Amino acid sequence: MDGVQIHYPAVLAAAAIGFVIGGLWYSPLAFAKPWMQAAGLTEEQTRRASMGKVFGLAALAHLVMAFNLAAFIGPKASLGFGLFAGFAAGLGWVAMSLGVIYLFEQRPLKLWLVNAGYQVLAYTVMGALLGVWR
Repeated sequence: MDGVQIHYPAVLAAAAIGFVIGGLWYSPLAFAKPWMQAAGLTEEQTRRASMGKVFGLAALAHLVMAFNLAAFIGPKASLGFGLFAGFAAGLGWVAMSLGVIYLFEQRPLKLWLVNAGYQVLAYTVMGALLGVWR
C-alpha cells in the first residue's frame, strides 16, 4: 500500500453519512413500503429482526465501504474526483453486481432500483466527502 494515505476522521464521517442516508432511504418517508413489498417482507418480519445486530453489522459494513473508497480515491482527491469515483463505484461496481445477482435470483426490478439507487447515492455522497476532506 505504498503511497496510500487514509484520513481516518473523513472515513468515519463518510461511513456515518452512508449509514444515515440508508436510514433515510429505507424509512417510511422514502422507500420503506416499496422496498418491503419488492423484498417480500412484512412489517412484522422487519420488527422481529435483531436490530442491534442489523445496525451494528451495517455500521461496520459502512466503515469498510468508506475505508475502501478512501483508498481508491487516494491522497490527491478533489470534490470532482470524489463525486466521480463514488458515483462510478456505486453504479459501476455495486449496482451492476447487485443487478447480476438479482437477475439470477429472479428478484423484481423494483427491488434492484431501490437497493441500487441507495448504493449509488451513498457512494456518491461518501466520495464527495472523502474528496474534499483531506
